[in-house]
Amino acid sequence: MKRVVVGCCGFPVARGKYYSLFKVVELQNTFYELPSIEWAEGVRREAPGDFEFTVKAWQVITHPHTSPTWKKMKRKPSGSPENYGYLKPSKENISAFEKTLTVSRALGARIVILQTPSSMPDNEETIKNVDSFFENAKSLVKNEVIGWEIRGPLLSRGELYRVLEKHNVVQVVDLFRARNPFKGSMKLLYTRLHGIGPGEVNYSYNYTDEDLEKLYNMLVEEDYVEAYVMFNNVRMLNNALRFREIVVEKGGLEIV
Repeated sequence: MKRVVVGCCGFPVARGKYYSLFKVVELQNTFYELPSIEWAEGVRREAPGDFEFTVKAWQVITHPHTSPTWKKMKRKPSGSPENYGYLKPSKENISAFEKTLTVSRALGARIVILQTPSSMPDNEETIKNVDSFFENAKSLVKNEVIGWEIRGPLLSRGELYRVLEKHNVVQVVDLFRARNPFKGSMKLLYTRLHGIGPGEVNYSYNYTDEDLEKLYNMLVEEDYVEAYVMFNNVRMLNNALRFREIVVEKGGLEIV
């Protein structure tokens, strides 16, 4: 039976309450400001032993220094700002990725998510850079699963999918916007749900039962061993809880 793990992107309620409701969370603070090892170890200790953290990678790896989210960082990374972001194969990016992995290991996290912005250049240089980045980062990865959520025009480039396959990187998608993503040799499906609408995100959207039943059907149809269904909208708490209820009612999937 296919296994489906349901959770939220970030904590919509106090951590202690969240631990009693779900078995997984995708940490968001790791994206905005990479936390200390001490913080990560403390959060790991406070969580139940069977609770899972997934990690959204530090923004400096994926977003250029001109990104608005950089302004929120209290401590800017060392080195040349121009060498950061867009998965460039620079020593700065590789170092930031290594630091992200160190924090993720302190959390006991198995999955690390890279999310690049829609402004990422849609050209051959980007493809070469990404290929080189994953090649250079390969030696740093131990047992982690690396996922990449690609946004913008770059999604239409066929060469990109060859890079994913070459480096066994899972393509992270919103299933309401893209189907049959590359799931890697581990056949892992990771979907981040940003709300339904004409754009790439609609965080204010409230998923209806009809939407959630459609999501259930998509999960029945998709080919995978394990799926992570991570809600990333304003009403993610209620939507995630309701989706889990629907899966239990319909059966056919192992729900966590």
